[in-house]
Amino acid sequence: MRIRGQIGAWPVDLTVELEPHEWAQLGRRMDVQAPVEAAPVSASPVPRQDDGQWVAAREVLRQAGQMGGPELLERLEGLAGSVAAGKRLLVRLRHSSEVKVESGVDAPVYRWVG
Repeated sequence: MRIRGQIGAWPVDLTVELEPHEWAQLGRRMDVQAPVEAAPVSASPVPRQDDGQWVAAREVLRQAGQMGGPELLERLEGLAGSVAAGKRLLVRLRHSSEVKVESGVDAPVYRWVG
């Protein structure tokens, strides 16, 4: 196995050679898992911090029925308070089973299918 790259300003060119039995031994060590303590199960799931924004984003599209991508992104940015948060909501909508994304003339069209 050869590893090339840099650590800071220093170039790294490392070759690791193992015999077949050494690879097998390394593989066995990777298969061993440390015991994991079970986390207590909560009766109700902990809500995500942005769940309120997610509900509001779904409602924006549901009420509109359909919206072009740029218009929807603009609304989501205003709702979420930042461009990055608006884009995250748009991606979540794109992958939601309640939303169908179709190709528009200039931009995707997001359609609420419930």
